[in-house]
Amino acid sequence: QMADPFLYHTGERSQYGCLGHEVQIEHIKAYVCRPSFFTDKAVIVIHDIFGWLFPDIRYIVDLIAGHGYITICPDFFKGTEPWKTTDHWADFADWMKDHDPMKVDKEADVVLKYLKEQCGAKKIGVVGFSWGGMAVHHLMLKNPQLPAGVSLYGIIRDSEERYDLLNPTFFIFGEKDHTISFDQITLLDEKLKQYCKVPYKIKVYPGQVHGFAQLKPEDMKPDDKPYIEEARKDMIDWIKMFI
Repeated sequence: QMADPFLYHTGERSQYGCLGHEVQIEHIKAYVCRPSFFTDKAVIVIHDIFGWLFPDIRYIVDLIAGHGYITICPDFFKGTEPWKTTDHWADFADWMKDHDPMKVDKEADVVLKYLKEQCGAKKIGVVGFSWGGMAVHHLMLKNPQLPAGVSLYGIIRDSEERYDLLNPTFFIFGEKDHTISFDQITLLDEKLKQYCKVPYKIKVYPGQVHGFAQLKPEDMKPDDKPYIEEARKDMIDWIKMFI
């Protein structure tokens, strides 16, 4: 019996009025938010299993744009159904077969081309949450065009090739995440020390569960708020250091 893999209380969310707009880029739809001034810096946000339309992820896009980045969240599910709160976790493994976070390369390339050619972006970072955190880990091993990445609570698959990162990567975890054990995080740290030739960082936030860093302010519990805000500041600081 598999634990509910990415379960957090998605049904108890407040609505969100987005600041950005939707665009079509080749075969992909995307949500884009730009700062009020010109910049040649951009960030790609990779959504979790709930997809690019989910209010929490759009809130994060707007938040990062507010720090001065052209920020884009493409539909990495390419129009197919995201996971829904009404779906049964018994079917999750089958759903994942058709939604592999290690198969985002083509879409990432399309979005990178769009940011460079249509938006004038010269430096482009990537941030991903849960499913998207796994995708970021993959891209930071494969795509030298991304000078920095932040992977938030992406499940760690152990294999030797998971650790030779091309560019600086920051791994954010919640201490109480029942999908990622402390042993996995320790192993990640040990293997990165051994293989990684670029700056990296791992940080575990006390008492936090899977999905904690995406919450909109009105959906945060008071005890969690300082850790959520700290994680987001750390995420932005990492991007600012390299982008």
